[in-house]
Parts: sequence; structure tokens; C-alpha cells
Amino acid sequence: MIQRYSQVIFLVLSLLLSGGAFATETIIDINHASAEELTELNGIGEVKAQAIIKYRTEHGPFVSVEDIVNVNGIGQGTLAKIKEQIKTK
Repeated sequence: MIQRYSQVIFLVLSLLLSGGAFATETIIDINHASAEELTELNGIGEVKAQAIIKYRTEHGPFVSVEDIVNVNGIGQGTLAKIKEQIKTK
């Protein structure tokens, strides 16, 4: 009997905690996003977020998402992680 309750509790908790897995990802506009918003991207911490903001301030808006590799510290690997999460318009 206790084992049955344990299984039910485990199932309920699993379903509740997996809610984030079904959430829709927000697409972030890298030309307007704040540092805080940029850090929501996979592989982008505070330092890279600040580098993105610095780059777009100095060079103007990104024309395509691929242009983000021009930012110091962001390469093809990072682009591959975030490409589906970002936009420029």
C-alpha cells in the first residue's frame, strides 16, 4: 500500500516539475535585448551578454543572427546553441 502511494506521489511530482519542458521558448531579439534577457540564452552569461551589447552599440544592429559570431567570445558553437532562440527583427 505504501509503495502504491509512493508511486502516485512520484508520478504527480514528476508531472509538476516537468512543466518547464513543455513551455514555449521565447525568441529574443538580439538587437534590443537587455543583458538580463540575453543571459536567458544557452551558453550566454553576464560577460557574453555585455559583449553583445557593446558590439551592437559600437557597430550598429545585427543584420542576421549569424552576425553574432563577430562578438568577441562567441563562436560557431555558441551560435549553434542559440540560433533557434534569437532573431534580429
